[in-house]
Amino acid sequence: MKTKTKLISGIAMAATLLVVAALAQVAKELSVKSMPPSVVKTVPPAGATDVDPALKELQFTFSKDMVDGNWSVCQSTPKENFPEPGVGKMHYLPDKRTCVMPVKLQPGRTYVLWLNRGQYQSFQDTERHSSVPYLVVFETKK
Repeated sequence: MKTKTKLISGIAMAATLLVVAALAQVAKELSVKSMPPSVVKTVPPAGATDVDPALKELQFTFSKDMVDGNWSVCQSTPKENFPEPGVGKMHYLPDKRTCVMPVKLQPGRTYVLWLNRGQYQSFQDTERHSSVPYLVVFETKK
């Protein structure tokens, strides 16, 4: 009996150590650095219904520093609901988190665009984690 008890105790102790080691590894891997970036702010704000059609650029601010030159702004609606390109090129501000998209907007329109959607995952942080997909919808004033 003593041998069985020692064996069971040994197995239980080994299993406990394995669980503790696994939990420590998971805790170590979960960090801001290890998780994907997400959109924390847009200009205009998503859901806005009174956007000035004279606005010349959209801005998307992410939770982490991003790789410049990589973006995926996806169209999932008819052409008239996606902003026309404006003057200039897409770029990041010096904060490395705010992407600027020059646009030409029309009055009285609803605009719909996705940041990273499906196979298009080019918004990436400096660790090459793709941003969580984000839907931006807004309306311009008439």
